Parts: sequence; C-alpha cells; structure tokens
Amino acid sequence: MAEQLRLMAVHAHPDDESSKGAATTAKYVAQGVDVLVVTCTGGERGSVLNPKLDRPDVWANIAEIRRAEMDAARSILGIDQAWLGFVDSGLPEGDPLPPLPEGCFALQDVEVAAGPLVRLMREFRPHVVTTYDEEGGYPHPDHIMCHKVSVAAFEAAGDPERYPELGAPWQPLKLYYDIGFSKGKIMALHEGMLAAGLESPYEEWLKRWEDRPDKGPRITTRVECSEYFPVRDDALRAHATQVDPDGFWFHVPMELQQRAWPTEDYELARSMVDSPLPESDLFAGVRETAHAR
Repeated sequence: MAEQLRLMAVHAHPDDESSKGAATTAKYVAQGVDVLVVTCTGGERGSVLNPKLDRPDVWANIAEIRRAEMDAARSILGIDQAWLGFVDSGLPEGDPLPPLPEGCFALQDVEVAAGPLVRLMREFRPHVVTTYDEEGGYPHPDHIMCHKVSVAAFEAAGDPERYPELGAPWQPLKLYYDIGFSKGKIMALHEGMLAAGLESPYEEWLKRWEDRPDKGPRITTRVECSEYFPVRDDALRAHATQVDPDGFWFHVPMELQQRAWPTEDYELARSMVDSPLPESDLFAGVRETAHAR
C-alpha cells in the first residue's frame, strides 16, 4: 500500500497561504494528500487593506484578528496549519528605508530560525515542500527570510548531524518556488478582459513590467487547479483585514480566470527524484517512490 502523500507549504504571513498556491493545496486536499501550511509570523505588522475594517478597534486587536482569520481560511482550504512563532517585520517604506524592528523575523540568524522548521519537517515528514524564490516572490523582508529558512531547513532536515536534538532525520524529496505572476499570465488575463469588453485591471501593471525581469521562463511545473479557484478566493476573503472584497483581486470574472490561465505555476528548485520537465504534478516522481519510504 502506497504511503500517504504529504505536502508542506511554507509562508511568511497569515493570508499568504490563500493568495499563493491556495488552489493547488485545495486540489491536493481533495485528492487525499495531507497538507500542512507553516506560517512563519503572526502578521502583526500587516496593513489593514480593507477600508471597511480600517478602524481603531481592529488595529488595537490586529494580532488576535489575524489568527482568527487564519483559522477561517484553514477551515475553507481543508489544510492543517502550524505557526513558527516569529514576529512580523513589517514592510519598510521611505528613502532611505528605516531599520527593521528589533527582534523581528527578518533579523533572525538563519541557522537558528531554521530550527523550528526542521523540527516540523521531521515531525510531519513532507515529500514535497513549497516556498518562495530568492526574491521572496516580492521583496518583503519576511518573504525573503521565509525563502532562506525554507531552503536551510530542506537541506538540513535529512542530515542526522544537523539539529540532532530536533527529531529523527527526514529528507523531503522536492522543493518548489511559487511563481505567482509571470508576464504570460498577466497578458493572458489582460487580453481576456479586453476581449470580453471589460476594463482590465492589469493595464498599469503591464506598463511597469517593461523594466522588470519575467519569471515565466523559470516555470517548470504547472498544476491545473482552476476548479479550486473559487475555494482560493473564499479563503482569501476570510483574511478580511488584508483583502478588500471589492478590490483589485476580484475584478476578473471567475470563468475568465479559469479559461485564460487555469494553472498555478512553480519552479522546481531541488529534487531527489527523477521527474521529466515540464511537470503537471508537484508529486511527479514521488508517487512512484513514496511506497518505498
């Protein structure tokens, strides 16, 4: 009998699990895969991006509210979730940028901060791990730190000489970086909106893109999960302080999204198994070997 497949998705803040790879995780949950989302920080310094909730009582209780939002999203996605317990670094703004707050996640020593994640990897024993690329997906200090900690833990979890006090070694088989946006995806959604006679929310984004590198060529793996886009959006709306339900993210009709770009996309960064590229399954090459683990 094949071993239960397990997927670990490592994210920086509560809400990231619903805006990055959420339809993928919902699809795998529906297939019977065990999915554990690891949230590095509590999101304590996140902005309130929903104008209806930009109130003093919300700001006064933001940490507790963000935990409650995570509980709601977790239930919608059908995932398990664990907190690493680090403090949100906030997104510094200004020129020059101000220093990061003392004690925040982004200022931790990577070797030390990877320890709690190594412990979780050895306890949960994921076959596949997803996280962000070296730029954090976008350059938020917590996202960049999430990348560093995830890579360090992936490389240490299977080594019996590393963190010997944190449990029996377990080597995950594949590590992926989430590629949330590529120029091809934005163009497909933009052109789909125009073809439908609708105003595209991507006009300005595409103008700015001319000076930015395109991560499209880095995509190795496209997971068809359009059936679960509504679940993704429901989970995202559960993070009510972080998402305006009348805002940018919800301007493109669901049917158009599903038709124009039906996949969530990833870059295979590390692999201990053979799986020909391109892939359509994060567990390609794993399904064949999991029963032998």
